Amino acid sequence: MRVAERGTGRLATVKGSAPAPGPGRRIRVRVEVEGGVDVEPRAFAAEVLRTLNDDRSWGHGGTRSFARTSGAADVVVVLASPTTSARLCRPLLTHGRLSCGRGQRAILTAYRWARGTPEFDSVAQYRRYVVNHEVGHVLGHGHEQCPGPGRRAPVMQQQTKRVAPCRPNPWPFP
Repeated sequence: MRVAERGTGRLATVKGSAPAPGPGRRIRVRVEVEGGVDVEPRAFAAEVLRTLNDDRSWGHGGTRSFARTSGAADVVVVLASPTTSARLCRPLLTHGRLSCGRGQRAILTAYRWARGTPEFDSVAQYRRYVVNHEVGHVLGHGHEQCPGPGRRAPVMQQQTKRVAPCRPNPWPFP
């Protein structure tokens, strides 16, 4: 699948809101998409919130619940072209192929959103992983290592680069 290297360079907030569906600390999430990125913004925003509010995600056990907002936010999830994501991730060198968490932003590259990686069985599974991994950084979690051959990878393992000898896992609490 071909992915345009450049978008417009301008990020647009996906308009709309959704209440936090569960108990726990409410975390406000704003979703932004770069102009020219081949994605339907509302569908992208819905997938982000569906992932974050899954019981296997960061709200596991009712500790947190994620609400979508168009305004002030605790977490901003950005989908950007490879060129823009590389710029936003600096000083990390992502070459537009890796996503990153910087400050309150989880910056996802459209390259991987469209293509995933061979490490995962499906693009859908990879998307859940990358949302959870990069939002995990925003929530204060660092990288983890594979705990051993054949075991499930921690979501904070850099699974985009390599999962083996672990098995792929998109969830903090599978």
